[in-house]
Amino acid sequence: MPSGPSTAARTPFVLLVVVLLGGGLIALLLLNSALNQGSFKLSELKRKTTELTDQQQALQREVDNRSAPGALERRARELGMVRGGNPAFLDPDGRVRGVPGEATALPSPDPSPMEIRNPVAPPPSPSPVPSPSSSPSPAPHRAAPATTPAAPPPSSSPAKPTPTTPGR
Repeated sequence: MPSGPSTAARTPFVLLVVVLLGGGLIALLLLNSALNQGSFKLSELKRKTTELTDQQQALQREVDNRSAPGALERRARELGMVRGGNPAFLDPDGRVRGVPGEATALPSPDPSPMEIRNPVAPPPSPSPVPSPSSSPSPAPHRAAPATTPAAPPPSSSPAKPTPTTPGR
C-alpha cells in the first residue's frame, strides 16, 4: 500500500481548499456586515429625510399663513400702514395717466391696553399732483373695493410699479 506518497500529495490540495473556503466564508461575513451597516445608515437617513420634509412642510404652511391677504392686511395695520390712494402712472413720453388720490386710514379698532404703540407717527408725505399740462387718461381709474384682494399668482413677468406708503 503506497499510502505515503499519495497522502503527501493530497495534503497541500486539501489545505488549499480549506483556506479558500475559510477565506470565502470570512469575506461573506465581512460583506454581510458592511451591507447591514449600510442598511442601518439608509434607515437613519430615511428617518432624517422624513423629519426634514415634515419641518419644511410646517415652515411652508407658516409662510402661506403669513402671506395670506388677511394676515398681510392685519400685519400692515399693526405697523401703521394704510391703503394707498388712486395711483397715477407716468408714460414714457411724460404724460400722467390716472388721477392720483391721497391715502386715507380706515377706522381701526381701539388698541388693547397691552399693545404699545409709537406715539409719534411720521408726517404724511404730500401726494403727487398732476401738472396742468398733462391730461388724465380717458378712462378714470376706479378705486379698489374695500374687501381684501386675493393674492396675485406668482408670474415671471416683470414687476409692475406699486405705490408706497410713507415711512417705508
